[in-house]
Amino acid sequence: MKNNLGWSLFALLLLLAACSGEKSNETKTETVELKPYPNFQADSAFAFVKKQVDFGPRVPGTLGHAATKAWIQETLEEYGWSVQQQDFQAQTYDGLTWDLTNLIASYNPQARKRILLAAHWDTRRIADKDTVSTAKPIDGANDGASGVAVLMEIARSISSQPLPAEVGIDLIFFDGEDDGEPENAVTRDNSQIWWCHGSQYWSKNKHLPNYSAYYGILVDLVGGKNARFYREGYSRKFANGILSKVWGYAASIGHSAYFIQQDAPEILDDHAFVNEWAGIPTIDIIDYSPNLGFGAYHHTHRDNLTGIDSRTLQAVGETVLATIYQE
Repeated sequence: MKNNLGWSLFALLLLLAACSGEKSNETKTETVELKPYPNFQADSAFAFVKKQVDFGPRVPGTLGHAATKAWIQETLEEYGWSVQQQDFQAQTYDGLTWDLTNLIASYNPQARKRILLAAHWDTRRIADKDTVSTAKPIDGANDGASGVAVLMEIARSISSQPLPAEVGIDLIFFDGEDDGEPENAVTRDNSQIWWCHGSQYWSKNKHLPNYSAYYGILVDLVGGKNARFYREGYSRKFANGILSKVWGYAASIGHSAYFIQQDAPEILDDHAFVNEWAGIPTIDIIDYSPNLGFGAYHHTHRDNLTGIDSRTLQAVGETVLATIYQE
């Protein structure tokens, strides 16, 4: 579950003041000439989305969740990445104890200059914004699978055109992101954040004790039709430098129709904890409109494969791939 920050709870957790009433601002960006980077294959990324959806909902404790975990690790190892599992437990809002796993894949692990790319790989166990079958889990084609697919295709692409030896990449697939109380919950337990379990855990228990990264990019809801990506609030607050670069690179390679030079509110997503607790400046590329909020598919059964557009995957994947090759 992702949430924009109207909650006083987040203030209690020191994740900054809410931005209610914040006006969106437009920013102009100049295009720049980019260093060469490998091709991003949108058809391959789409196939990665379908692969995950075919496993079924990736709710912790289900067969689909277990199969997806094994597939991510095995595929990345085939691409030559070193992969490790970070197992942990988390309490849910309704009293369950979940066994969760963050997956961390590294390229050029010896390199001191590191770039962090992240997504969540689980899916929501309820369709709380739908009008039918609200107690059943969603496919999560966009909310979960699209971000994973973009990172998997980036990993495959890097194997065809290696990065400089001094640059290393770490992919983190966060588990337990899409939980949290139902949208229409009458009462809420504000004693803690009940979603983003994986990023909360990793940000306080990094896979390497002294791990740091030059910057981070979180990709979330990055495959939908007619998606638009705005300059999200926490990204501006903590990582405005890389945010401006990414949106500039997007314009330079022809994706300005997707990457909009307009500010949006803070979204309580995985990057908030990576910024605040892990101290790594991280942006969130996320389909959230400052005027309309999340798309109509969000947390409904409409979040299925029919809502995925290869052109959106291309715009995001190519932009992120181009960004890391500028180092």
